[in-house]
Amino acid sequence: MAQVQRMSRLMVKTLRDDPADAETLSHKLLVRAGYVRRNAAGIWSWLPLGKKVLENVTRVVREEMDAIGAQEVLLPALLPKEPYEATGRWEEYGAELFRLHDRKGADYLLGPTHEEIFTQLVKDQCTSYKDLPVILYQIQTKYRDEARPRSGILRGREFQMKDSYSFDTSDEGLAESYALHREAYIKTFRRLGLEHRIVSAVSGAMGGSASEEFLAPAAAGEDTFVYCPSCDYAANTEAVTFAAEAVDAAGHGPVEELDTPDTPTIESLAEHLGVPASATLKNLLVKVDGEIVAVGVPGNREVDLGKLSDHLAPAEVELVTAEDFTGRPDLVRGYVGPQGLEKVRYIADPRVAPGTAWITGANKPDTHARNVVAGRDFTVDDYLDVVVVEDGDPCPKCGAGLKLDRAIEIGHIFQLGRKYADAFQLDVLGQNGKPVRVTMGSYGIGVSRAVAALAEQTADDKGLCWPREIAPADVHVVAAGKALQTELALEVAEQLAAAGLRVLVDERPGVSPGVKFTDAELIGVPKIVVAGRRASEGVVELKDRRTGEREELTVAEAVSRLRG
Repeated sequence: MAQVQRMSRLMVKTLRDDPADAETLSHKLLVRAGYVRRNAAGIWSWLPLGKKVLENVTRVVREEMDAIGAQEVLLPALLPKEPYEATGRWEEYGAELFRLHDRKGADYLLGPTHEEIFTQLVKDQCTSYKDLPVILYQIQTKYRDEARPRSGILRGREFQMKDSYSFDTSDEGLAESYALHREAYIKTFRRLGLEHRIVSAVSGAMGGSASEEFLAPAAAGEDTFVYCPSCDYAANTEAVTFAAEAVDAAGHGPVEELDTPDTPTIESLAEHLGVPASATLKNLLVKVDGEIVAVGVPGNREVDLGKLSDHLAPAEVELVTAEDFTGRPDLVRGYVGPQGLEKVRYIADPRVAPGTAWITGANKPDTHARNVVAGRDFTVDDYLDVVVVEDGDPCPKCGAGLKLDRAIEIGHIFQLGRKYADAFQLDVLGQNGKPVRVTMGSYGIGVSRAVAALAEQTADDKGLCWPREIAPADVHVVAAGKALQTELALEVAEQLAAAGLRVLVDERPGVSPGVKFTDAELIGVPKIVVAGRRASEGVVELKDRRTGEREELTVAEAVSRLRG
C-alpha cells in the first residue's frame, strides 16, 4: 500500500508572489511551490516535495545505468590535491575549484568531477584484461565555485550529478561503452519527459576527443546551440567549425595607406570610408599566458572568447589592457594591422582565408590600409574558428543556413581516451601477457539540473506541471472544505493508496477552497481529485493538470480510472 501524505502535516509553505531575486520560471515556481529554499548564493535546501522529485529523477537515472551493467559506488567529495595535480586540473580548473586546507595545512578540494579518483580506484582493483570492461558510476553532490550562481538550482555551487566512467582495453571497446551510455541517456530523458537534443560539443577541461551534449531546449537555457533545418546537424556553438578555401589574390592591387582620423572602431571606420563592416579586418589583442596575441576576424563578426579559450587550453586567455600598450610602439591602439606586426603571434578565423583582401589598421595613428591580402602581405600563424556563430551561418554538413536556439545542458558524454590512464599509468595485463594501457570514457547527468529543466519545459501560467514519472505524487486530492467533503477526500485518498498510487491529500482545516485549488495547480501533481459540491452523492471531480480536462465520477470510477 502506498503512502498518503496529508498537507496538514507536510512542511510546505506556498507563496503567492515570485521571489524578488528570481529570474527564471523554474526558480520562481520551485520556490513558490515550496520545493526548495535558498540558503546562500548557489546553495539550496531541498524541502519534502522537492526531495521526492529529486529522488524520482535519481531513481530513473539509476535504473537506466543499472540496465547497461554499470555498477554503483560512492566516492568521497572531499579529495586530496595530488591526483588533480597529476593531471594538471588543479590549475586548469582555475577559480571554479573549491580549495581548502586541513588543520595540518594539507591541500584538499571539493570534487567537481571524479575522473582522477575513479582512475586510481580501477588501478587498485583491476589488474588483468579479464577484469575489463567495467562501468562504474555514482550519484553524488558536486561542487563548483560559480562566479555568478543564479537561476535557482540551474546554476548552483553545490548540485547533484550522476557521473559514470567506462574502462576498456581498446578503442573499439570505448566506442561500445560510449554507445551504451548514449542510448541509456536517450531512454533516461524520454522516461523523465524531457525534450532534448543531442549536439556535438567540445571537451574543455575534461579532455579527450569525441564529445556530445544532451540539451533541453528552454528559454532560460544558458547554452546556445545551432541546428540545421535541412539535415541532422546540431552542435554547441563552441563546437561549430567553418572551413574557407583560399582565393586567387591576383586581382588585388598593392597595399594603399588611407588617412582615417578618429576611426579606432570598426563602426567609425566603415562609416568614414563608406564600406560595409565585412570589408574590414578586426584585430583583437589578447594575452595568452601573458604573451600578447592578435586574433583576426572579419569586421562584421565578434570573437568568441570561449571558443578561443577552448582552442588554446590549458593556456589562460585574457583581454589586453591599456597598460599592455606601454613600451610597445608597434601596437597602435585602434589601428593594429597584421602586416608588419613584430613578435606577435597572429591567429585568424578561417574566413580570413589566403588570398582575401581587407581594410585594416596600418599600425600608425589615424591610418588604415586597403588591399591588405592574407598570405601576401601578412602570414597567419594559426587558423582557428573563433567567431561567434550567427543565425544563417552555413551548416558545416550541408551548407544550409543554421538556426540558433537556447537550452539547458542536462547531460554530457566524453570519449576521454588515455589522458587519465597515462597520468596514473593505468595498465592491465593483456591477453599476450604484456601491459595494455586502459582507455576511458566519462559520462555525466545533471540530476538536480534535470529537475529545473523539467520545470522550465512543462510549467504553465498556473504553476508546475510534472510528468507522472517524477511527480511528488500520482494524485492530489483536494477537500473543498466542509466536514463531509474532508471525510470523502480522506476516503478517496486511502482507496487510491490501497491501489498503489502515491497520494497527496489537502485536508487542511481553515484553508479556503480557492487557496487549496491554487496550491494544487502550483504544486503540479498530474491528476487532481476534488471532493466538492457533490460529495454527499459520493461523486468527485477528476481534473487533468496538464490539459485542464474535468469530469465527474463516482469514487469507484475515479479509483479505477486512476489505477489504469
